[in-house]
Amino acid sequence: MKIVWFCIPAYGHTNPTLGLVKALTERGHIIYYFSFEMFREKIESVGAQFFPCDGYNFEMEGKENADRVGKDQAFAVQMLVSSTLALDEMVTEKVAELKPDVIVSDSVAYWGKLAAMKHGLPYVCSTTTFAFNRYSAKYMKHGAGETLKMLFSMPKVNKQIKRLREKGYPVKGLLDIVQNDNETNTIVYTSKYFQPCAESFSDRYHFIGPSMRPITETYEKTAEKTVFISMGTINQNREFYRNCIEVLAKTGYQVIISMGTNPDHFDDLPEQVQIHESVDQMAVLSIADAFITHCGMNSASEGLYYGVPLILFPQTPEQDAVAKRAEEVGAGLRLPSIGKEDVLKTVTRVIEEQSFTDAAKKVSDSFKQSGGIKEAVAFIESFGTQEGKGQG
Repeated sequence: MKIVWFCIPAYGHTNPTLGLVKALTERGHIIYYFSFEMFREKIESVGAQFFPCDGYNFEMEGKENADRVGKDQAFAVQMLVSSTLALDEMVTEKVAELKPDVIVSDSVAYWGKLAAMKHGLPYVCSTTTFAFNRYSAKYMKHGAGETLKMLFSMPKVNKQIKRLREKGYPVKGLLDIVQNDNETNTIVYTSKYFQPCAESFSDRYHFIGPSMRPITETYEKTAEKTVFISMGTINQNREFYRNCIEVLAKTGYQVIISMGTNPDHFDDLPEQVQIHESVDQMAVLSIADAFITHCGMNSASEGLYYGVPLILFPQTPEQDAVAKRAEEVGAGLRLPSIGKEDVLKTVTRVIEEQSFTDAAKKVSDSFKQSGGIKEAVAFIESFGTQEGKGQG
C-alpha cells in the first residue's frame, strides 16, 4: 500500500505519528511523508520516505506562525489557503507520480485534506489534539474579539476560497476545509473516555490512545513524593519557577524541573530540587506523584498514561481545553496563579487527596485499553482494499 502523509512543522503534531508510521512501514507499506527539514531525521528513522515542503513560500514554516495557527482562527484560514496554494504544484505533481492509495494528514495540515478532495482519494485525518465538532468545540475559548476579526476577514477569505476553486479544489466554503464531520475518517490520539463529547462522533473516528515513547533514561526517586514541572519550551516565566522552587523546597518533596532552556541562572538550589534543560519525560513521569504542566495534549496525556495527577496551568485555548477535560474527570486541579501560596496549596491538595490519583489512574486505564497503533494500522490498511472513492 502507498500512503502520502502531510504534517505541519510542529513537534506536538509530528511526534505522535511516528510510532504509527513505523508500524506501517514495518508491515511493508510505503509512506511518503511530506514535512520539513527539521523533522527529516525523525521521519526517516521510522522508515518513511521524506519529502521536504521547505522553500515553497510556505508561511507556516516559522515556529511563531505554526504556534499562532492554534490561537487565531482568521490567521489559520489565511495560512491554510496560502500554504495550500504554495504547495499546490509540487503536491499535484507528486500525487500524480506516486499514485497513493490513501492520503493521511494532520488535522491542521489542511492542504492534505484538500489534495485528497482534488484528486478523489480516500482521506484519513490524524488528530493529535482532541477531536472537535460543534459539541466539543465548546471546550475551546475563542473570544468575541477573535470572532469579530474572523467576520471582518471573511471577504478576504472568500477571495482565497475562489483562488482554491480556480486551482481545481472542489471547495464550496470555509467549513468544507476546516471542519471534520462524522463522514471524515479520523484517527485521534486519545481514548474515548478522555475525549470530550465522545458519544457525538461516528464510528469513523478511531480513538486509539496516546502514542508513547519508550523510556531511555533512569531517574532515581530520592523522596517519598516527586513533583515534576515542565511548561514546554515557550513559558520562561522566571517568577513562576522561583516561586515553585522556594515553596516546594520546604516540603521534603523531590522536585524535577525541565526548563526547555539553559537553567544556569538558577543557583544555590536546595539538594532535592533538580533543574534540567530537558529530560526523558517518560522516565521522570514514571516516578512522579504530581505534574505541573502547561497542558499540551502530549504532555498531559503522558502524565495521565503514568497515572500522575496534573496541576493545570494552560497558556493557550487548545491547552485550556485539555485542562478543562482533566478537571472534569477529576484528574487535575487548576493553578489559580503563580503566587507561592497558590502553588503550595494546589500541589499539596493534588498529592494528598487520593481522588486525584484515582482519577488519573482511570484515564490511564482507558488509554491502555484503547486499540492503539494496532487499531490505527488496521483502519488505514482497510483503504488498500477499496478503490479511490473520495473522502467519504
